[in-house]
Amino acid sequence: MNFCSQCAHPLVFEVPAGDERPRYLCKACGAIHYQNPKIIAGTLPIWQDKVLLCKRAIAPRQGYWTLPAGFMENGETTKAAAARETWEEALAEVNVGELYTLTSLPRIGQVQMLYLAELIEPTFSAGPESLEVELFSEDEIPWDELAFVTISNALRHYFDDRRNNHFPTRHIDLVD
Repeated sequence: MNFCSQCAHPLVFEVPAGDERPRYLCKACGAIHYQNPKIIAGTLPIWQDKVLLCKRAIAPRQGYWTLPAGFMENGETTKAAAARETWEEALAEVNVGELYTLTSLPRIGQVQMLYLAELIEPTFSAGPESLEVELFSEDEIPWDELAFVTISNALRHYFDDRRNNHFPTRHIDLVD
């Protein structure tokens, strides 16, 4: 970050008075520009004994499989963001259930929230950010072609939890 979004003056990176972390500061107008983690919201969409996955059409990890998820927008709840992302990526309507995994990724400044969700109908197709969308049973999951460790973690937990018919919320910290 080089210039103030309030007044366009150059910024300095230092600890503001009363704070303990360095921030981008504008000496001209006094604005403090906080940089905070981004929230990723998505679903683990289920139809009977299968899970809906999307093959990514965009970077990062283009051509790899993932659950439908993406950046939350201002003015949205996390559940609404998860449902919207599922529609945008898989053109699938879901009933969003409970929060299933909450993963902190401090290295990349993200918090990922995945909700269990039921497909309303088994109708779906690739949205603009997906090459393909497909339902997979546990033994059909392309484990070596999953885009992110957060996705493989969520899927492994889901299939283990399904065997026990108990789906606790998982809090995961992925640190280097």
